[in-house]
Amino acid sequence: MLQVTNIHKTYEGRPLLEGISFTVARGETVCLLGPSGSGKSTLLRIIAGLEEAEEGRVYWEGEDITAVPPHRRRMGMVFQDYALFPHLTVAENVAFGLRMQGWSPQAQQERVREVLGLVRLTGFEARRVTDLSGGEQQRVALARALAPRPHVLMLDEPLGALDRALREELLEELRGILRASDVAAIYVTHDQEEAAAIADRILILHDGKIVRAGTPFEVWNDPGSLWVAQFLGVGNLLFGECRPGFRSPLLKTSLGEFSLSCPHCHETGTRVAAVLRPSAVEEHPEGEIRSRVTDVVFQREHFRVSLENGLSVVLPRAPQIGEVVTLRLRAPLQCLEGVTEL
Repeated sequence: MLQVTNIHKTYEGRPLLEGISFTVARGETVCLLGPSGSGKSTLLRIIAGLEEAEEGRVYWEGEDITAVPPHRRRMGMVFQDYALFPHLTVAENVAFGLRMQGWSPQAQQERVREVLGLVRLTGFEARRVTDLSGGEQQRVALARALAPRPHVLMLDEPLGALDRALREELLEELRGILRASDVAAIYVTHDQEEAAAIADRILILHDGKIVRAGTPFEVWNDPGSLWVAQFLGVGNLLFGECRPGFRSPLLKTSLGEFSLSCPHCHETGTRVAAVLRPSAVEEHPEGEIRSRVTDVVFQREHFRVSLENGLSVVLPRAPQIGEVVTLRLRAPLQCLEGVTEL
C-alpha cells in the first residue's frame, strides 16, 4: 500500500498543498481531480521523488521512502505528451527501464513481448514511435511504465492530447489494463467524466486541500459542498431559506417553494444552497415550475432543455423554442452540507 501523509508545499510564497494525506492499495486506482493549478501534478511529482515537499512523508508498505531517490522508488509514470525516445523503436522504448535495472537481454525481450500484448501492440516491436498514431504512442508509454513492474503507476493527464473518440476508447482499455496489472495507480485529470470512468476512488483538490473523497458514485450523488457541486456540474444550484414542512423541510427560493432532502439541522430562516438535478423533473400540468424554453440540445437518449428562469433540465422529448413547459419535481432538492451562509 502507498501511504501519503501530511504533504505541504508552497509555490511563490503561497500554499499549494496543505496537509494532503491518502492511501492507495494494490490494484486500486485513485484519481486526483481538480482544476488547473490545484497542485495535482506537483503532488504526483512529490510522490515520485521528482520534487521535494516542505513537510510530510511518503510510505510504501510501511517503509518510509521520502528520502529514496526517484530511480529506486519503483514508480512508473505516464505523461500527456508520451515522453518517448523518437530515435528508438517501440521495443527499445519499452525496454529502456529494464536495461536501466540490469535485466538480461532475454528477460527484456520476454517482458517487452508480455506488456506489448497487454496494451494490444503485439507485432509493433520494430516500428519507430514517430510512425505511430497518438493513441498507439500512448500505449507504448504505458507499456514502458508497466514493464519494470512498478509498485505504483502514476498517470498525469495521459489522454489529454487525444481526440474525444480515441480518448473514450483508450479509457476503456486502460481500465482493463490496470485491473490486469494489479498495480496501485494514481491518475491525474481535470476531466470529471474521465475520473468517474477510471477511478475506484476520487480525491477532489481545491485550494491545496482534499475537499471531497469517495467512489465516483458517492462523490457525484453527494458533492457535500457548494464548490464541489459547481465544479462537478451536478445540476442547477438554488439558494433560499429553510422552512418547516409537513413531512420534510422546505426551501423557499426565487422560483418557488420546494421539498428539501436535508440531513442537517438548519434553523428556520437559515439560508442554504441546494441542488436540483436536471433529470429530477418531469412534465406535469400541475407542476411547481413553469417557464419558457430558450434552447434545446439533443444528447443521445434525451434532450437538455434550457429555460427562461435559468434552469437546465432533461426531458425525453424536444419542446419547441418559446414553448412554455410545466414541470414537477420527481425528487426533493438536495441540500449541500455546510453551506449555511451565502
